[in-house]
Parts: sequence; structure tokens; C-alpha cells
Amino acid sequence: MNLPSEELSYRPIKVKVRLDFKGVGKPGRLLFGGKPSDKAAEDIREQQVAIFRNVPIQGIQIEDIDVSSEVYVVQDELLNSEAAYAPVLLVIRAETLEDVVRFIARDDFRKIEIVEPANLVLTRYDVERLLFRVAEEMRVYRTLLDRKYNSR
Repeated sequence: MNLPSEELSYRPIKVKVRLDFKGVGKPGRLLFGGKPSDKAAEDIREQQVAIFRNVPIQGIQIEDIDVSSEVYVVQDELLNSEAAYAPVLLVIRAETLEDVVRFIARDDFRKIEIVEPANLVLTRYDVERLLFRVAEEMRVYRTLLDRKYNSR
């Protein structure tokens, strides 16, 4: 397989990542204070978008944030409640494939599309670094879950 030398040289990776932020409705006390799940999802989406716009992430440049998708509501049969999801589509330019892992290791991750380059060539070293980064993100995620569920 012969690829042009520019294909093998360093090039940033451009991806589209879809994140769906979950909002769970809160019943109000008497007549006041309640928040429907779709409003909760929109609020969470707004908070996260503000973070993406204002907090720099090393190795990542967020080129576009699309919040035009409608909030959708899903009935959870097990919990007998409804949850709303507010989608966001991020167009990201990353220095390396490992930098993208932090976006796909999230609970809200739904989909990824690699826009550029058309072909990726990974050396053995690249794959090792990528797998190490995935393991690292999983370790951080497990720690967060442990804190969340054991602090109750």
C-alpha cells in the first residue's frame, strides 16, 4: 500500500462529535419550583456549550458548535419516568487521535464522524498511545462513578 509522503506526515484530525445532554424533570412543590425534563436538558446543554466555548482544551480546537437540533424526550420504562436529551454537534480539530478520546469517553457521547483526513495511518506506537489514553480515560471515569455512587 503506497501512500503519498504527505499522507504519512503529521496532520490534524477533524471530527464531528454528537453529544446528547440528558435532563431529568424535577417535580415542583405545590404549584412552584418544578422543571420539565426538556427545560433541564436545554439548561445542561447551555452550560456545557458555554464550557466548550470558554475553556481551552490542550490539543483541541473547537471549530463549530451546532445546537440547532431539537430536544427529544424518551420514556424510561424501568424507572417509569421521562428523560429529555438536548443534542449538540461539535466540529473539532485535534492534534492527535488520543485528544479525541476525552470526547468519546463521556456519558453523553452518541456519534463520531472523521471528516479529515480521508485516510489514517497508525504506527504501532500510535496504537499503543491511543490504547493507553483510552485506558486512562476509563480509569478517570471509574473514579468519578465510584465517588458519585459511594458518596450517597
